Amino acid sequence: MIAIAGVAATAVILFALPLALALQRSYRNEELLRLQRDTIAATRAIDLGTPGRDPIELPPTRDQLAVYNTAGQRVAGRGPARADELVRAALRTASPADRAQDGRLLAAVPLLERERVSGAVRAQRSDAGATRDTHGAWLALAGLAAIVVALAVLAASVLGRRLARPLERLAAAARRLGDGDFGARAPRGGVPEADQIATALDDTARRLGSLIARERAFSADASHQLRTPLAALRIELEAIELRGNAPAELPSALAQVDRLQATIDTLLAVARDAARPTAHTDLAALLSDIENRWRGPLAADARPLRMLQHADHPVARAAPAVITEILDVLVDNAHRHGEGPVTITVRAIEQWLAVDVSDQGPGFADSADHAFIRRAASRDGHGIGLALAQALAHAEDGRLAITQPSPPIVTLWLPRTR
Repeated sequence: MIAIAGVAATAVILFALPLALALQRSYRNEELLRLQRDTIAATRAIDLGTPGRDPIELPPTRDQLAVYNTAGQRVAGRGPARADELVRAALRTASPADRAQDGRLLAAVPLLERERVSGAVRAQRSDAGATRDTHGAWLALAGLAAIVVALAVLAASVLGRRLARPLERLAAAARRLGDGDFGARAPRGGVPEADQIATALDDTARRLGSLIARERAFSADASHQLRTPLAALRIELEAIELRGNAPAELPSALAQVDRLQATIDTLLAVARDAARPTAHTDLAALLSDIENRWRGPLAADARPLRMLQHADHPVARAAPAVITEILDVLVDNAHRHGEGPVTITVRAIEQWLAVDVSDQGPGFADSADHAFIRRAASRDGHGIGLALAQALAHAEDGRLAITQPSPPIVTLWLPRTR
C-alpha cells in the first residue's frame, strides 16, 4: 500500500508541477493581454496635438499611465522621465510591447497619427490579480492531487486486503500443518497464484499425513516385536537369578535390559509425538543419576568422570527421559572413542542451558557436520548415535552441535525454565 501511494504521489507531483508553472504563465499572459487591450483603448482618448499649448488629458483608468513623445520624453502622466526600454521598443517597432517585472505588469502602445508614430503610452498595473488567480488555481490543483493520492491509497488498501486475506489463511493452514495437524486444508481465495500455493500445501499435508501414519504404524509394530523378546530375556535372567549361584554379571545384565526398555519407550514416545506430562527437568538431579551410572564403567578403564555446574537452579524445559538418552549417547561416545577424563559441564546462557560433554581424545577427523549424518557406520566409528541424539534434541526444541572438534566438545542446548 505504501509503495502504491508513493508511486501515485510521485506521478501526481511530476504532472502537477509543470501544470502549475504553465497555469502561472497563462494567467500572467492573460493579464498582460488584458492590460495591453485596455491601454490600446486608452490611446483612442489621448491626443498629443501641439505639446505645450493644450494639456494632454488622460482617460480615467485604474492603471498608471504615462505619455511619451517620439524623443522619449514624458509629456503627461506618471512614469519614468525618460522612456524605458519597453517604450523605446514600441516607438521603434510601432507595435505594442509588454512584460512582467518585480510584481508589476507593464505595457507600451504606440500613438499613431496619420499612420505615423507620434508617441507612446506606457501603462503599469499590479501583478496581484494574476498572482491571486494563480494561487487559486494552485490550491485547486493541490486539492485534486490530494484526492487522486487518497483514491490511490484507498484502492491500494482494498487491493492489499484482497491479496492479504488468502495469504493469511495460507499462513494459518501452514501453522496448523507445522503443529502436526495433517488434516489441515488451505482455503481458496480467488487469487490464482495463492490458490496454486494452497493446492501444493494440501498435497504436502496429505503426503506428510500418509508418511507419518506409516511411520507410527511401523513404530507400533516395532515396539511390539522388541518388547516381546526383551520380556523373554528378562524372564530368563530372573530365572537364572532364582536358581542360586547366579553369576556376578547378572545384576548388570538386568540393568542393561531395563535401560534398553527405557530407551525403546523414549524413542517410541518421541516418534509418536506422545504427550509428556513432565515437561521440566532438573539437570542437577539428572546428572547425578548419570554420574552414578557411568562412573563405574569409566573407572574400569581408569578414566575419571567430572561434573561441573556453573548455573543456579538448572531446570530445562524438556522431558527427563529424552535428555537422559541424549547424554547417555554422548557419554558412551566419549567412552568408546575418547581418551582421558570425561567432563560434563552445565552452563547458563540467557534463556538457554548448555551441557558440554568433553574428553581428551582425537575428536572428529571429518567436518563436524558429517558426524550427524545418519549412516550405518562412519570412518571415525561414531555410527548413528550422534544423529539419533541430534534428532531427539530437536524434538525437545533444543540443539546439539560439536562446538570443538579436537579435543572434542559436544554441546546440548536446552530451553531454560525460569
